[in-house]
Amino acid sequence: MLEVRRTTCNRDCPDACSILATVEDGRVTRLGGDPQHPVTQGSLCYRTSRFLETQYSPERLTQPLLRRHGVLVPVSFEEAIDFVAKELLRIRQESGPAAIFHYRSGGSLGVLKMLSDYYFELFGPVTSKRGDICSGAGDAAQLLDFGEEDSHDLFDLLNAKQIILWGKNVVVSSPHTLPVLKQAQQKGAEVTLLDPVHHKTAHHVDHFHTLRPGGDFALAMAVAQVLFERGWTDPRAFEYCDHLDEFRALSASRPLSSWCAEADVEEGLAIDLAERLGPKGPCAILVGWGMGRRIFGAATVRALDALAAISGNLGVPGGGVSFYYKRRGAYDTRFIKGEAAAPRTVCEPLFGEELLTMKDPEIRAVWITAGNPVAMLPDSANVAAALASRELVVVVDSFLTDTAALATVVFPTTTLLEADDLLGAYGHHYLGAATPVVPPPAGVRSDLEIIQALAARTGHAQALAGSAREWKERIVAPRLGPLGLDLAALEGGYVRNPLPAQVLFADRKFKTPTGKVNLLTQAPEAPPMAPPDRPLFLMSLSTEKSQSAQWAKPQTGLSVATIHPEAAPGLGDGSVARLVSSIGALQVQIRHDLRQRKDVVLLPKGGHFRAGRAANALIQARTTDLGEGGALYDERVRLEPW
Repeated sequence: MLEVRRTTCNRDCPDACSILATVEDGRVTRLGGDPQHPVTQGSLCYRTSRFLETQYSPERLTQPLLRRHGVLVPVSFEEAIDFVAKELLRIRQESGPAAIFHYRSGGSLGVLKMLSDYYFELFGPVTSKRGDICSGAGDAAQLLDFGEEDSHDLFDLLNAKQIILWGKNVVVSSPHTLPVLKQAQQKGAEVTLLDPVHHKTAHHVDHFHTLRPGGDFALAMAVAQVLFERGWTDPRAFEYCDHLDEFRALSASRPLSSWCAEADVEEGLAIDLAERLGPKGPCAILVGWGMGRRIFGAATVRALDALAAISGNLGVPGGGVSFYYKRRGAYDTRFIKGEAAAPRTVCEPLFGEELLTMKDPEIRAVWITAGNPVAMLPDSANVAAALASRELVVVVDSFLTDTAALATVVFPTTTLLEADDLLGAYGHHYLGAATPVVPPPAGVRSDLEIIQALAARTGHAQALAGSAREWKERIVAPRLGPLGLDLAALEGGYVRNPLPAQVLFADRKFKTPTGKVNLLTQAPEAPPMAPPDRPLFLMSLSTEKSQSAQWAKPQTGLSVATIHPEAAPGLGDGSVARLVSSIGALQVQIRHDLRQRKDVVLLPKGGHFRAGRAANALIQARTTDLGEGGALYDERVRLEPW
């Protein structure tokens, strides 16, 4: 029997695609995008379209694993959950709940994954994480500037005359934004891409300009200076912007030539961008998430916020500065207190260091939900050492990842085709429900079922009781119910979140203490000089073939390091080299690309640590200026013959 069933992709991607799965005799045989969904529009990315290779991979875990005599061996679910419950209760009794650390990341963006947070608050509360490896700096910047972090409706781009992709590779990172950009171009909009890296999006824009890695703040200051000097600012900006004079003074604190030299661009580019933001507008700025992944990432995002504000592009159709969409805003998870309930927290980018050094009490047990920190956090070796030295490490995952391989217990969990959950998107305002298109294999339980089994053994069964559907209804009803929406509406295909307006800040009122935009007033410190022995910036970038550490195909061979031929003289195309940072080295294969700058080396994001492909093994654990994000793109490296 053939049947087509609908679900929503739950992986870490802004698009949250609506998927149509063809099921024949209990097995999924085809995946396609829902043609009725306004954003998905019938297409899926490479990663999801090939997900059946992952779904039916022989390497998938279908039985819990328990470490005995140093080796992970299959056991029954009952034995595994009994063992974990007993150990958690023992550690809590001996050292208190702060000795237990619950780490949940973004390997799945389903809202019900947060129920693991809820359980560990009830059980402890235990130590939890703070900061955000991906977007901490940008989140903090926009909340400081606007008191809110959201975006115009995605399709408001069709009202723009100018669109600036500032460090944003939509082809790989937001593939369903690309058709909207093409529609905007057909209506006459011009799209400009600014990036230190040449990538596939460059082939779809009207103008492409490279700049020095980390030169974005300087370029933004140059553009601001031109806006002020040429009178291209909004004459009413003083009505809705605090610190306007101070920001103007900051932009004028150096000559235009100096700002542009720091960004390694011609002065004409600053003038061109200012004109696009000003008289040629309205102009929308789409901020790449990598923009914030630098030591001064928040300052950079704040500078872009300021450009949109002073040029009059806030609160107008076709304008805005988009970093994020509030993907959980329609769902009521206020019963989960998060950091406010935790006795202490671990900074996500400093995971390894803080686990190894925390005392009174030390971290004795770690439970990991929707994450693979060894591969996805900086200083992979230190993260691995921290986990390997804990008494108890529990990992919930579908595969034996770098992190799961270090666990005491591994619980296999459901995939995106088996998920029963709620989804929002951080690239548009549409909501969706994940509904199982096939049941999981025998021996596999959902995260909710695993937590409920644990709760039954630790005295919290009643608090976690309820089916996935019942929990979904509880989370949907408080905010969407009064607006006439229920879970059935979300399951029916797609629903635009009714809470956000089409145009953000249309009333020019902001959720800051003064009700005005909080413009930045100080520049960050000058970037450190490049070490003479490590002249290249390491750029570990997303790839169309992987969802962070989740690759569409198994990784084989050496990681490919892409460089300009003159970035490492003497290393020919296809040669094997050693890529060296301040904390480690990787064996890589060289690929030449004349389109790249001579001061960068590109590696795929999400390489596996055990395979010697993890770029994070080379990256120091450092935080951003605000928001405790990961400063991932400031690592300097060198290439040398192997």
